[in-house]
Amino acid sequence: MKKSIYIMALGAFGIITTEFGVIGIMPAIAKSFGISIDTAGWLLSGFALTIALTGPFTTLLTAKVNRKTMMCLVLATFVLSNALSAVAPNFTVLMIARILPAFLHPVFWAVATVAASKQVEPKDAPKAVSVVLGGLSIATVLGVPITTYVADVFNWQTSFVVSGIINLVAFAALVLFVPSMPVTEDTSVRHQLVILRKPQLWLNLTATLIMIAGMFSTYGYLAEYLGKITRMNGGEISLMLLLFGATGIVGNWLTGIALSKNVLLTTRLFLLSLVLVHLLAYSFGGLFVPMAIIISIWGFIHTGGFLIGQTRSTSEAPEAPELAASLMVSFGNAGVTLGTLLGGAIITLYNVHEIIWISMALFMLTFGLSFITIGQKRTSVSEEETVNSPAPQPVLE
Repeated sequence: MKKSIYIMALGAFGIITTEFGVIGIMPAIAKSFGISIDTAGWLLSGFALTIALTGPFTTLLTAKVNRKTMMCLVLATFVLSNALSAVAPNFTVLMIARILPAFLHPVFWAVATVAASKQVEPKDAPKAVSVVLGGLSIATVLGVPITTYVADVFNWQTSFVVSGIINLVAFAALVLFVPSMPVTEDTSVRHQLVILRKPQLWLNLTATLIMIAGMFSTYGYLAEYLGKITRMNGGEISLMLLLFGATGIVGNWLTGIALSKNVLLTTRLFLLSLVLVHLLAYSFGGLFVPMAIIISIWGFIHTGGFLIGQTRSTSEAPEAPELAASLMVSFGNAGVTLGTLLGGAIITLYNVHEIIWISMALFMLTFGLSFITIGQKRTSVSEEETVNSPAPQPVLE
């Protein structure tokens, strides 16, 4: 793998630390501002909703901008967002500071994942993308637990300072070590919008939305779940999030290998495995040791969902992979929004223990959708289950 792929993974690490870092500190923020946990959940769902609504548009508008320049701009915006969040005097200001970088968030993912896939042979594209998405896994290993731990030791404001520093380091690495990435291919809007005529792409995007909604109905409130159901303290929750992410790194890597061999089988096994682990969490959530074991298995499975959504979306649109990737980011974040809102609603109506059921229902719905093929005819199993090669992308100079 080329050095640039790992640096883009570092950028992904900074972005995800900012986006999902609030999961561990949400209870502390809710207490600080005197708001309910479901209202605090908007720090995650509002961020995701902004991405969902604006992602494809910002990707199209910035399609002709040097890709390195664009990624640097994204990371600089995340640095500013964290600085403003750390000094926010009230929840409204905090929300505004959080939403600020969400407009450019999808551009980084679209550029980084597609550029990474072009640094290797087509058959190894899922592996290269899994390296970039590995930044997501590492963020759950280090970023989210660190922000949670810092909030427990100091305060939640310090957590945003830490996130800002991480993004600043990623920005510096991108500026210093990644070569220029000028756009050389046809990036006209009309050329890219052709993919919107593909019904299978829309079906895969919808399935991704539902799948990620299922993932975040529970994961979005994991700190609350571990605190209320398993009765863990702040330090123990940080440790569980660390364990969750650590196993996720391995899971993400193995998912990339599995997707290179068989996309649909990997997707279906992923969904059924998540159903099983959620059922175990519901049954043994009140027991410390069993839940620690379940968390390790859960993290191993969970992180692969983003790579699965990315692979299934871009494989249907080799003509415009960046737009397809941004659509996946938008639909995925719409799933985060939907899942967080559904989880918050279940907590309000019932209790945090019951959020498990909505996740399992959404996973089974996605599993059913994986058997539907529309608007095209597959000639063989290998064609259906192998990732197509993406179109040529910016070259490194």
